[in-house]
Amino acid sequence: MKLELIAPDGTAFLLKDYNSNDSADDIQGTFTVNASAESADGTWKLRATDNWTNDTGYVNAWSLQF
Repeated sequence: MKLELIAPDGTAFLLKDYNSNDSADDIQGTFTVNASAESADGTWKLRATDNWTNDTGYVNAWSLQF
């Protein structure tokens, strides 16, 4: 699974890159990025991309702190 935080201006911050050796079903954790050049105002998004064949999934919850 690849996780990216998307800023309101479209800038993508990589939280977790896809790894072909990682078949874990769940991702739980805290990720830190330097988004100090970004405005906190606007809509921030979380983009999750699952690259395993025949996998399905969903996001239970996520939060963002400045």
